[in-house]
This record gives sequence, C-alpha cells and structure tokens, in this order.
Amino acid sequence: MVGQRFLEAWAEQPAARGRRVTVLAEEPRPAYDRVHLSALFSGSTAEDLTLCPPGFLAEHGIDLRLGDPATAIDRERRLVTTRSGSRVRYDVLVLATGSVPFVPPVPGTDALGCHVYRTIEDVDAIRAQAETARTGVVVGGGLLGLEAAGALRAGGLDTHVVEFAPRLMAVQVDDGGGAALRRKIEELGVTVHTSAGASGVLTGPDGAVRGLALADGRELPADLVVFSAGVRARDQLARDCGLPVGPRGGVVVDAHCRTEDPAILAVGECAQAVDGRVYGLVAPGYQMAETAARTLAELAGQGAGRVGGGTVLTGEGFVGADTSTKLKLLGVDVASFGDPHGTADGALDVLYSDSRSGVYRKLVIGADGALLGGVLVGDTEGYGALRPLAVGGKPLTVAPEQLVLPAGFASAGPVALPDDAVLCSCHNVTQGAVRAAVREQGADSVAAVKKCTRAGTGCGSCLKQLGTVVTEELEAAGVSTAKGLCEHFGHTRAELYEIVRVTGLASFSELLATHGKGGEGCEICKPTVASVLASLGNGHILDGEQGALQDSNDHFLANLQRNGSYSVVPRVPGGEITPEGLITIGEIARDHGLYTKITGGQRIDMFGATVDQLPVIWRKLVDAGFESGHAYGKSLRTVKSCVGETWCRFGVQDSTTLAIELELRYRGLRSPHKLKAAVSGCARECAEAQSKDFGIIATSAGWNLYVGGNGGMTPRHADLLAADLDRETLIRTIDRYLMFYIRTADRLERTSVWLERLEGGLDHLRAVVLDDSLGIAAELDELMERHIGGYRDEWAETLADPDRMRRFASFVNAPGTPDPAVTFVPERGQIRPARPGEAGHTLDSPVLVAGARLEVLTP
Repeated sequence: MVGQRFLEAWAEQPAARGRRVTVLAEEPRPAYDRVHLSALFSGSTAEDLTLCPPGFLAEHGIDLRLGDPATAIDRERRLVTTRSGSRVRYDVLVLATGSVPFVPPVPGTDALGCHVYRTIEDVDAIRAQAETARTGVVVGGGLLGLEAAGALRAGGLDTHVVEFAPRLMAVQVDDGGGAALRRKIEELGVTVHTSAGASGVLTGPDGAVRGLALADGRELPADLVVFSAGVRARDQLARDCGLPVGPRGGVVVDAHCRTEDPAILAVGECAQAVDGRVYGLVAPGYQMAETAARTLAELAGQGAGRVGGGTVLTGEGFVGADTSTKLKLLGVDVASFGDPHGTADGALDVLYSDSRSGVYRKLVIGADGALLGGVLVGDTEGYGALRPLAVGGKPLTVAPEQLVLPAGFASAGPVALPDDAVLCSCHNVTQGAVRAAVREQGADSVAAVKKCTRAGTGCGSCLKQLGTVVTEELEAAGVSTAKGLCEHFGHTRAELYEIVRVTGLASFSELLATHGKGGEGCEICKPTVASVLASLGNGHILDGEQGALQDSNDHFLANLQRNGSYSVVPRVPGGEITPEGLITIGEIARDHGLYTKITGGQRIDMFGATVDQLPVIWRKLVDAGFESGHAYGKSLRTVKSCVGETWCRFGVQDSTTLAIELELRYRGLRSPHKLKAAVSGCARECAEAQSKDFGIIATSAGWNLYVGGNGGMTPRHADLLAADLDRETLIRTIDRYLMFYIRTADRLERTSVWLERLEGGLDHLRAVVLDDSLGIAAELDELMERHIGGYRDEWAETLADPDRMRRFASFVNAPGTPDPAVTFVPERGQIRPARPGEAGHTLDSPVLVAGARLEVLTP
C-alpha cells in the first residue's frame, strides 16, 4: 500500500516526467488494500481491493515486475539482483518492503494447518481449510488477530483468541476499554485467553494441527491455528547490504526518509522513523511515501540526478504521525486517538463505563483543559470530531463530562473544530483544506472532495466527519445537499421506500441497478433495503436474494445469544395463553433442555437452542397453533396489556381484547426499528403504555393514544396524540401513524427519534393522520390493508419449504453436528451459557438439572 502511494505521489511531481521507475514486487498482483483484507471472507474479491487504477502504470511509464522480488543490493555499483537473476541498475532506490508476520519461535509452527494473516493468498488458504475445520485458534489479540477470529467464527468454527498481553488491543486501548471489548467479543461466542503465551503447536500422526499448547500448561484443541501476533519490519535487504537498522528492526532513516546511503530511501513498515518508531499503520506510511516523493523531487530540482551525500534538503520532513485508530472488530466499534493512555504530566481521565451495554468511553484531559486523547468501545460516535481536537491539542468547547455520557453529543451540541484540525490522518488533510475544496474547487460531494484532496481514501474512519463538513459548507453557500443512504445510493431510506412502493421493484439488485450508484452494496444499504422490501410485502424474507441481505437474527428467524445459541419466542398476543399452550411450551423446553423466562413483554422465551434444533422446535410450536413472535426482527414485538375491566376492579375498558386485536393486526409489520406497544385499562397505567412506540390508555369515554415513547438507555415519555377515541378511529389512527413512520423514518430510527426530527413535530403528525393534511391517508390505509391481507407466518412457511430449511445447520459441511462452542452450565434448576474458562456441556449431552437426569433429545 505504501509503495503504491509513493508511486502516486511521485507521479504528481513535475520532476517525475521523463524518468523511469521500476517496481520489484514479490506478490503476484499489483498493490491492494490490506486494511480491508477481512472483506474477502464476506464476499469481496481481490479485484475489489486493488489500489492500482487501470492505466496508471502505463500512463506514468512504470515497469511493474510481479513475482520477482529483490534478493540483494550492491550499493557500490547501485545494482539490485532479483529472485529470477535479473539485475536492475538504479540512481535512487526506495525500499517499501513492509513487514512480515511475527510467528512465535515455538515448536510446530510449520505444521499443516498453521497460517499467517497477511496476504490475499493467506486468506485463501485459511478459507479453504476452514471448510473442513471445527475449531480454530488465533494467536494474537490485536487488530488483525481479532479480524481473523471474526472470520473464523463467522465460518462456524469454535474460535479462541490467545493474547500474551493482559488485555486485547493492548497498544490502542486501556484496561477499561480492553475489558469492555473482551466482554462484547465473548458474548459473540469467541473465547478469549489473555496473559497467555503459546508454547508449541500440537500435531497428530499425520503431521496436521490438533491443538495449541499454552505456556501455563493448558492445551486448546484446534484444527487450524492463525498467527497474528504482530509484525516485524522487513529489513533483511538493508541488513545484508550494511545499512543501519534500529534495535527493534527497521531501516534507520532521517526526516526526509533517507537512509545512511543518500541514494537509498525507505518508507512504511520497513523503516525506523526519525522519532525512533516503526509505524505499523497506513496513515504514517502514506505520509512517509509523500515525504520520499518530495525528497526526490527536490533532489531533481537541485540537479542531483545521481544523489550525492552532501545534498541539503529544505522540504517538509516526516518527524512522527498520528496513530489514531477506528474500526469494527467482530461487529464491535473500537476507537482510540491521541494519547489514549494519558502519559502526559498532569493528565486526567474522564470516563463512562456501562458493562451491561458494553459501552466504554474515556477522554484524557491535559492540565490546561486541552483534549489529549481517548478510548471509545461499543459506541464510537464522536470519534470524527474528537480525534482532530486531540491530535491538535485543542481545548474543548463543552465540558468533557457531557461528551462521555449517553447521548452526550446530542445534548452538548456540535463540537467546533478549527480549520487547522486534521480530518484525514491518512493523507494529512485539514478541515480547512476540505472546506477550500468545496468553496474554491467546486467539490459538491464527498466523492468530489476525495478526488480533490484524497481525504477519506485511506482507512475511511474520517468519512462521517468529512460528510458533515461538506454538507455544512454547501448549506452555508445556499446549495441544497443530498442526504443519501450510503455511497451506493444517493437516496434516503424514505426515498427508497417510495421508489420501491411506486415501481414495484422486488429485489436489491434491481433497485441498485436502476437507482443506485454501482458497486455491490454494503452493511448499511443491504439490510435497509431488505427491511423496505419486507415492509411492502415482497415475499418471504429468506427467499432468493432477499435471504442473503438479512443479518444473523433474521437469517435464522431467531435471536442470536451470547454463546452462539438462539432463543425461541412464540407470539402470545396480549400475554393471554391457554393451559394447553403453556403445557406445549413446557414440554418443548423440557425435551430440548432450554432455559425459559417470562419476559417484560408478556411472552415466554426459550433460550439455548442450536441452529439445527430451531426447525424441530418450531414444528412442535406451529402444530400447537403458535406462530413467530418476531423477536428477531425490526418489527412489532408485543402489545403489552393489563387484564382491564374484565377482571380488574379499577378497569374502565377491555384492554386485553384490544391488545390482542392490535398485536394480531400488526404482527410481522417490518419497520425501520423495532416497535413496542401497550394497552392499559385505566389511568393507573399497569401496562406502562406511555413508554412505548404507541400506547393506549382507557378512559371512561374511549381511548387516549400516546406515540413516540421508548425505554432503554435514553428513555422518552410518549406524547398524547389524541384523546377519547372510539375503537374504529383509534385503530385507523394507529394504522396511519405506523405507515407514515415506516414511510418517512431513517434507517434504525426509533419512533421517538423520528418524532423529534419530524418537521412540525407532534402537530404535523396529528394533522397528517387525523386531518389528512398531506392527502395521503388513503395510501396509508391501503398499505396497512395490504400488510394485513398479505401476512403469513414466517416459520410456518419456512417449515414447508426444503430450500429454506437447508440453512438451519450448525455446520454446512456436517449437518446435524452440534456446535461445540455452544456450552451451558446448570443454574437454579435450568441452564445458562458457560462463562469463559467455565467447564460446560453441549446440548447433545445429558444435563443434570435440580438433581434429576434429563435426557436431551437431538434432531
């Protein structure tokens, strides 16, 4: 990556014209994006990762020789010998040899089944072996190690991470952040071993991996071991030709990236910078590449065609770089910036930690009140604004306490950035440069700013902040801005909903081809479009292309739990259930050894089912008259209720009957976010209706309708939309409210946030649904009737379709085999997921519950 950036930076220099460049590359393809290497596990191709634009090499006269690396340097004769025996003369030599994965010097690392994680070929080898493996161990809990673990776990392997340091990502995060990250990752079914070193790879008679021995005497079973324990500078060429290297590796260079030999430069991970560090991130590597290109241009301008030793350079050098990092590991957002460990004198920490939700935020504040750095785990909102302030040592304009608390940015308002704040650390682009590109160069989009400034073309962590600055600048100039869903669609979710509704398009690929910007889609637009299609009743969510768009919950029509098992939640409208229904649920839970709990939403949840057990369990439930409770979907969950006037001496209306009617009316209604509702039979509010997306409270004259409430981390009290409604008007009003929300809300936007964002707020909503101020009431009514008329139980239809049933296997290559990663221990007469290091059992083993032997049935 750094070598390619050097070529681009050199090609931008006027001095590059007419000069020949030869590139000696070991790999069989041009430069590609190693930062996003893990995308290969989720469908991306090698071509998707390429960094070398078509025609670039020919345009600039670059001779790229693939698969023929340098093997020796003759500094006296300025000659490089390659593996094929070719000899290439040079005036200036640039070393961009990068690094090599570090493999601990323990026995057995060359066994069949041991891999490193560095190249596309490495990924291909890991992916091929994972198809037949059951257990994988990753040695290394850093960035690449956790990415590798995520790939193995996604492939169905029982996955372990072994990290020598006392916490994961020890360089980037502190103890608190590491603990939060570990909890989140273990909840996803990956077992983490910290303060643990590998002492050897265990092999079988066939020489293949069978496990990993740890220094403390433990042995982890494994069919596959991936070493991702860091990298080492690839400096052997420099060592062999007598160039000085640092004590921990890396060719020693000055601020202009020159080695001791002025005719040889070094950039990226193979170089030790003037501050004594070897940088293993792309942003510093790019800055070194640009420095080296400027160095050569200045030498050429001084007439130093063959570089001499006494040349004095005046251009800007490389003296150090920002090592901030923002990424998503196994679905967990992690970021660190500035000085995350507070090493400066007088530094103070301001932190917020919520172990229950897995959120950890820490800001490091200097003695003068300036922001020095921070760590964010579980929620990286604000990284784009905070990182530039920390890197520049700028004071905060709001109290730091406001920025770490939940919804802190929303309550504190925007964090003002000075124009000299660096937005893109990969290419050292300031906010002022971005604003200038919009004002002076006519860049009217993020894509245009990327082209002008290169901001956002590196790791991509600055894209959100970049979009904000571009929008602000355009709006300040009176230019209307498009608020597209993502880079693949210039339309908002609401606009895409209208397009699908009007055109009748029935697939993501059709929508992308006719109204998108190309590409294959992303983690933003795919599930969003899937939700829109489902909202408009375009077939079963598991059919064809639609099925491939679903997340892990919708993919299996069940909620994924912390240990890789699933919960089964049948619908119990209004919480009303017959004795026969209770007996059926009890028998299923008993026969399959499931944990059962009555939830706050008046349902009975059964936890601990494996993927292959789900169809067996649901067959029994469907035969007993139950249907999907849609606990896994962005859809209606429950309509909670009290018993109302039927039983309660205070009730003034039949709340249970109304709740059942509403739940059956809106069941399966897919929406931008989950929907919760409740009906209380009197003002005593036993069903807690005013904390729901829509809630109803009985009055002596009818029903009061409340909307836009929610519980959770940032609770909101619902607003009274209308009072004393009769039953018919009440239902019609809820119909229109829900369909207007589905039609206009943004992706993953709760009704509470939508209502506060809605222009005109509650008054506008009231006018739309009660007075038909927009003239769309008939459309909203028709959409709801279409949903009601087209509703089919997803699980009943799934059981009747052999193609849909094929996905329900713990291991595609070994159907019926239980997942060994799903383990449990007894507790209070039931089971719970085994915690890390706790001996447990799988569901194919007998379970001792309350002193009795329970024979567990398996499919």
